[in-house]
Amino acid sequence: MAGCYSPLYGLEWTAWLLSVAAYGSSQNLLYPPIRPHSHLSPCMDHHVNKKALLALIASSIVSSTAFAQDSAISKIKWKIEQLTLDANEGCAIGDMNGDGKPDVVAGRNWYPAPDFKPRPLRTIEDWNGYVQSNGDFLMDVNNDGRMDVVAGSFVPTEVAWFENPGDEGLRLGQTWKRHLFVDTKATENEAQLMEDIDSDGVPEWVVNSWNKKNPMVVWRFVKTEPNPESKAVYKLEQATIGTAGNQHGMGVGDINNDGRRDVLIGSGWYEHPSENPWGKPWQFHADWDIQGSIPMLVRDVDQDGKNDVLVGAGHDYGLYWWRQLDSKGADGLQFDKRVIDKAFSQPHALALADFDGDGKEELVSGKRYFAHNGGDPGGKDMPEIHVYQYVQGEFKRSTIEQGHVGVGLQIATGDLNGDKRMDIAVAGKSGTFILFNLP
Repeated sequence: MAGCYSPLYGLEWTAWLLSVAAYGSSQNLLYPPIRPHSHLSPCMDHHVNKKALLALIASSIVSSTAFAQDSAISKIKWKIEQLTLDANEGCAIGDMNGDGKPDVVAGRNWYPAPDFKPRPLRTIEDWNGYVQSNGDFLMDVNNDGRMDVVAGSFVPTEVAWFENPGDEGLRLGQTWKRHLFVDTKATENEAQLMEDIDSDGVPEWVVNSWNKKNPMVVWRFVKTEPNPESKAVYKLEQATIGTAGNQHGMGVGDINNDGRRDVLIGSGWYEHPSENPWGKPWQFHADWDIQGSIPMLVRDVDQDGKNDVLVGAGHDYGLYWWRQLDSKGADGLQFDKRVIDKAFSQPHALALADFDGDGKEELVSGKRYFAHNGGDPGGKDMPEIHVYQYVQGEFKRSTIEQGHVGVGLQIATGDLNGDKRMDIAVAGKSGTFILFNLP
C-alpha cells in the first residue's frame, strides 16, 4: 500500500474540518484523517468517488448537528491504533498468554498487550473479497487454563477450535493447532453468537443463516471426557429449535419478559419453552421481517419494565431502537420503531459498554466497510464508527472516527491499557483497530 495517494484526499481533509466546525471543536477527533501511507494503512480511494466523499461531508454536517453534543459521552477523546490490514472481520478480547492483561484476537493473528504487535495464530483462506472466517470466540476448550479460539465460516461447513500452544509456543510465534469440533453440513452461515441461552453457565454456539428456508440450529457445548487426541473436554451437540425459519440478523435475550432467553432472527423470534428446551422445537413468532444486525441487542432501554431491541439494518441505512409497547390483546409483540441514526449504511455489528464510567451502557456501532463488496446501498461510502448515549428518551451520538475505521462482524470491548476505561477493538475490511478511550 505504500505510495498510494489521490487528489481526493483533499476532500477527506475538508470533511474532517467541516466536522470540527459542526462540533465546535475537535475534542473527540484527535487528528485529521489518517493518510494511507504504509502496508498497515487502508487505501480506499480506488473504491470511493467524489460523490461518495461529498456525501460524507454532507452527512458529517447533518449528523453532527442532528445529535446533541452536550452529553458526557461527547467529551471522550479517542486514540486510534491500527493493528493490521486484511479482509478479516472478526475479533475478540481476552487474556491469551496468562499475564493478566487483555489481548486482542483477530483472524490470522493475536495481539498481546501492552504493545499489541501481531503474533501468528492461524491461516485463513481469502475468498471472494472476504476471508473464510466469520468470527472469533474465546473458550478454554481443553481445560488447561489457557483461552483457545473457536471459529466457523461463511461457506465451509466445519466449526473448529485452535489450541493455545502455551508459553513456549507463544514465545516462538507458533501457529495454533487446529482441531475439528463438528462438521455442521451447513454452507450458508452469516455469523455466530456464543451465548448462554439456558443459563447453565456454559455458552451455546448459535448459528445464523441468510437463507430464510434454513433451519434454526443451536449447537450446545456439552461437557465430556477428555478427547484422546485433542484433550477437549467439550463436544458440540445439535439442537434444532426451528425446522424452517431463519434470516439475516440474530440476537439472544428475554424479548417477552418471562425470565427466559429467547432467540431473535431477521424474520421474528423463537420463544424459549418453559421446560425441556433442547428436546423439542420452539414456538416461532413472525413479528417482524428485516435484514438485521448481528447481534440484535435486547435491553430495557427506558427502564419501563419491558425489554426493547437495538438493531441495525445490516445491509442498508438505519440504526434503530424498537421500544416495546404493551402487547396485551395484540397479535404479537408491538414496538414503536424509532430511528437512532440513518446517516450511514450497513450497521452490521453492535455492542454495549459503559464508556464514560457512569454505570450505564452506551451503544457503539458503525459502517461495515464493503460488506457485500460495495453492492449495498451506500456500500462504497467511507467507513465510520460512533457511540450513542441514551438521555431522556433519545440517543445522542458522538463520533469516534469517520473516514477510516468501521466495523466488521464483531465489536469487542474491554479495558486494554489498564486505565479502568472501556476500549474498543474492531476488525473489518478497512483494517483491524484498537480505539483507546482516553481519560
